[in-house]
Amino acid sequence: MDRQAISTNNAPQALGPYSQGIRADDLIFCAGQLGLDPASGKLVDGGVEAQTRRALQNLAGVLFAGGSSLNNVVKTTVFLANMDDFQKMNAVYAEFFPTAPPARSTIQVARLPRDAAVEIEAIAIR
Repeated sequence: MDRQAISTNNAPQALGPYSQGIRADDLIFCAGQLGLDPASGKLVDGGVEAQTRRALQNLAGVLFAGGSSLNNVVKTTVFLANMDDFQKMNAVYAEFFPTAPPARSTIQVARLPRDAAVEIEAIAIR
């Protein structure tokens, strides 16, 4: 099996001992992305909508660095700090996956790193 770490400046650097993504043969496994601005490393302003948009842009950056794109995502997992934000997150998410969206799970969690409102991870084909 061919396994390679993915690293890009188009997404925030990892907050711990993990890779932004791993390419394993023709699959790409993206670490969860928060709504962090890659340049400043800070959460974007604007609540769950802005954080969802930035998290998906960060995922797109990791996927591009791995030779893929959001069009090739087959599964996402969305972690929400508050399930009351589901509709707001979902509206932004739909902008990024307008047709044939990937399979998805959405889970409310007790807390996210940096007290973020949302974190999104993805699996894609290359």
